[in-house]
Amino acid sequence: MTEALSQAQALELLRQMLLIRRFEERLVHLYEQGVFQGHYHLYIGQEATGVAAIARLEARDYLFTTHRNHGHLLARGVAPERLLAEILGRASGLNGGRSGTLHPVAPELGILQTSAIVGGCVPLAAGAAFSARYRGSGQVAMVFFGDGVLEEGAFYEALNMAALWKLPLVLVCENNSIPPELRAAGQFPSSTHAARQLVEVAQSFTLPCSVVDGADLEAVYAVLGEMVARARRGEGPSFVEARNSRWPGNYPLYPAIVGGNTELRWAWDPQAAPAEVREWTDRSDPIVLWIRQVLARGATRQEVEALDAQLVQQVDRATEWAMQAPWPEPSTALQGVFAEGRPA
Repeated sequence: MTEALSQAQALELLRQMLLIRRFEERLVHLYEQGVFQGHYHLYIGQEATGVAAIARLEARDYLFTTHRNHGHLLARGVAPERLLAEILGRASGLNGGRSGTLHPVAPELGILQTSAIVGGCVPLAAGAAFSARYRGSGQVAMVFFGDGVLEEGAFYEALNMAALWKLPLVLVCENNSIPPELRAAGQFPSSTHAARQLVEVAQSFTLPCSVVDGADLEAVYAVLGEMVARARRGEGPSFVEARNSRWPGNYPLYPAIVGGNTELRWAWDPQAAPAEVREWTDRSDPIVLWIRQVLARGATRQEVEALDAQLVQQVDRATEWAMQAPWPEPSTALQGVFAEGRPA
């Protein structure tokens, strides 16, 4: 039986989700203002999955993820001002402004790689898990990826080796295209995969598998607690499909704040949400759903609103810091590359 979340834990997880939401809403506005260029991806609508799963890791563990990485990095403890400065290409950014939005890393927090290469982080995570097993360190590697990764050969090679060698690897597939009524159970065939359910693939490699509603924070917290504990006991890898319903703002070519920034009152007054997001907000927004749970546990609307106001101020300060951060010096352009070229 998985332990229940305390009210303090419930509020801390809400704080993390709200930080991710306010950070990414600000990012869209900065892009629209022309502050930065290039494509970027958002984690809005999937916050409960990342926050609950990462809460199960210890500080010594490893984390790998994808191009949709802002939420994972913030949940792991990356400072929002340094992540934003990185996205803006500033020298004070997480990686000196060199990785941008698609590839930021924080080795000091166990985040060894994020990658826009589909499936690119799965074999790397397996390698980190192999290292942990080889050294007997008791560490666990967790890797997040989308359902499209199951079309990549590297995924199957990593899965096979992880199963054969009983690596402490937790694979979290974030499938963000599921109708609300089918998130927790039921079959939902993919248009690009012959398996009736994605977990059937991992089951064929003898991995324990779970399907979980990715918008249900407590369900994700329970499942990932079991999977991480199993890996740490030396019992090998596991596979979780967290099913989410796509945020309406993720449908355009570039993310857009459809219906405006999230308002907390939508949790207790669903009809106040704009028509274009009302159904998604009411049934699928993990923040709205978790606010309702926190209120049912005894928190007040005033407490939740005060917490959100603090986070908006934190993002304001992070934005100011990142915008004032210096640009990298041109003379440093070749630092960190494998070959710096020959002198003229």
